[in-house]
Amino acid sequence: MTEPVGTFCLVLHSHLPWLAHHGRWPVGEEWLYQSWAHSYLPVVDVVGRLAAEGRRDLLTLGVTPVLAAQLDDPHCLRGMHDWLGGWLQRAHEAAPRLPDLALREHRAATAALSGFEARWRHGASPVLRDLAGSGVVELLGGPATHSFGPLLDDRVRAFALDAGLTDHSRRLGARPAGIWAPECGYAPGMETGYAAAGVERFVVDGPALHGDTALLRPVGESGVLVAGRDLDVTYRVWSPRAGYPGHADYRDFHTFDHPSGLKPSRVTGRHVAPQDKHPYDPDRAAVAVARDAADFVAVVRERLTSVRARLGRPGLTVAAFDTELFGHWWHEGPAWLEAVLRALPEAAVRVTTLAGAVGAGLVGSPVELPESSWGLGKDWHVWAGEAVSDLVTLGQTVQRDLRGVAHAGPTRDREKDALAEQALLALSSDWAFMVSHDSAADYARGRARGHAERVALLARLLAAGARDAAAAAVATWEPGPFGHIDARRLPRAGSRDTVVVTGDGHDGSLRQAAPAAASAPGR
Repeated sequence: MTEPVGTFCLVLHSHLPWLAHHGRWPVGEEWLYQSWAHSYLPVVDVVGRLAAEGRRDLLTLGVTPVLAAQLDDPHCLRGMHDWLGGWLQRAHEAAPRLPDLALREHRAATAALSGFEARWRHGASPVLRDLAGSGVVELLGGPATHSFGPLLDDRVRAFALDAGLTDHSRRLGARPAGIWAPECGYAPGMETGYAAAGVERFVVDGPALHGDTALLRPVGESGVLVAGRDLDVTYRVWSPRAGYPGHADYRDFHTFDHPSGLKPSRVTGRHVAPQDKHPYDPDRAAVAVARDAADFVAVVRERLTSVRARLGRPGLTVAAFDTELFGHWWHEGPAWLEAVLRALPEAAVRVTTLAGAVGAGLVGSPVELPESSWGLGKDWHVWAGEAVSDLVTLGQTVQRDLRGVAHAGPTRDREKDALAEQALLALSSDWAFMVSHDSAADYARGRARGHAERVALLARLLAAGARDAAAAAVATWEPGPFGHIDARRLPRAGSRDTVVVTGDGHDGSLRQAAPAAASAPGR
């Protein structure tokens, strides 16, 4: 057997905000069902086929707890089954006008329905448990609602992470050793909290390591390892400006047949109007998949060969993407993924998980990390810049109210638990991301404010001792994503409160502010 030139780790991050019961297209459950049908189902199918051949340690998969909750939620499961049936119906209705497209969509929808009914009707947790238990994937955990860690004070950050790791353990049977830090957000010192929570490794974007991503590295003296996303490799697939999915022969994501909602066109060209795009041709797309898979394998091998020459030993390259790229945004993504995972070992590249890389000793010397994220500019401005200053201020208020609900009673407090869950939902990074990218910004602001208003209401009522009114308010809300959020697990303040990291301007720079005053009635 040929000695591997190095090791490749694929990390997929699966995430959607808490969307259940919040409407349909262009936001709400439609996002969930599209990603479920076109990404989660086919990616799991790819992994399952490779596992059936005896392959193991194929990839590292992060599923944000708030998404895991939706993939197990009975309302969402029923809705997903209905959505798949609707997809099949839309294909049949399009048959008189678009017979070739309708036939392809009929086959795809029928296969998705069959797979969903066979494996997914009891939720994603049994599927993921099976994949992890058989050693096919490594699962990553993370904070409960995908909150941007650098903007949380230590107590709130620890509470959010504990809630997420607890949720992972309950759904999937084991506490994860690794996490996907939301948005790869990092501030110096966060590794200390990770170590205290039992986290052994996390992921940052390559620039945080100055591009030296060839080994995992301990962060300072914490013992927690960091893996850096190799942008030279990752951006070959998907970058802010280019990547394989933009090729002329791939299916165009943005062009619709509006009567059916189906996508009949290929990309054709970057500056081609939708009405002028050519019909999608699966044979042309298959040729493109084979070509781009071969190109990627060559890029990975070349990268690892240069790493080995530089280090004098085999090294590592980590490519990390949103799972939703594969199938949802890029129709051919799952086929490309399967081709790559098959071809890399044939090219003398070892494929494994982050855990497998640690086990293989691909660990270097300690490193100190700067403030960073994987957003535009690799700084924090997407989540803390001028465009979202109102959400930053809102988050500070929510954290202040959350810090006031900790209690040490012998039993859980339903109203305080509800306040804590609503606070974590208000602190989701998704709202700032959507506003900064002008993607359903009004919806995002409305969601953040809606959760924050619930927090403020409960904080006011509890401070006034109005227990009956607080219970009545909670009883009118739709169920949240978890049910196990326990306000007693919020770390209690010491003699001095922790500073809050806040945004202070249009340039994305940040400062530390003194902690806010205690919550006042009416806030």
